[in-house]
Amino acid sequence: MADYYQLLGIGPNASAVEIRKAYARLAREKHPDRFTDAAQKAEAERYFQEITTAFNALSNPKSRAEYDKARERPQPTTPEEIARDAFVRHAEMLDAGQAREALTLLRTAVHHAPTSVEYHAALGRLLARLPAAAREAAQVLEKATQLDPKDASLFIDLALLLHREGLRVRALRFLDTAKKLAPGSPRVTRAAAEIGEP
Repeated sequence: MADYYQLLGIGPNASAVEIRKAYARLAREKHPDRFTDAAQKAEAERYFQEITTAFNALSNPKSRAEYDKARERPQPTTPEEIARDAFVRHAEMLDAGQAREALTLLRTAVHHAPTSVEYHAALGRLLARLPAAAREAAQVLEKATQLDPKDASLFIDLALLLHREGLRVRALRFLDTAKKLAPGSPRVTRAAAEIGEP
């Protein structure tokens, strides 16, 4: 994570006025319009974008508090830590009503821990809530069933998704597996009623 304070050349205790002054000074010095050479201009544009992002984060009290909180947290380094961190933060994003950000974090978790049933299941379930992502949701949930072929809830989720997409034969097949894994489960019974098995 970029250190926004260092980028603006200020300390973590800087006031709003100091943040504004530091940004204004850097914006004047490094503005892309000051450069004619294409390479220097491109570098200045990148830098200008970075300091603007830093300024926007630090000039708003709410986003500054969030940034400071994230900055104090130990940064994950291993793929497992990155995956777990993304998974934990996805729940925070969902609670805040930020489904797109949560989706990105779950994809990160799955990417860094491709054998985790928990991450695949969460990603598949979130994708299933998005009508345009039904196909990807089915693929992710099916992968989760392969990773844990004894979890009836995964088979139920997949069966219900396939049923909603009009793929009744496939839905019934996954529902049948769920019935074998969890006979008499109330959730299996409800899914069977929803799908309307023969």
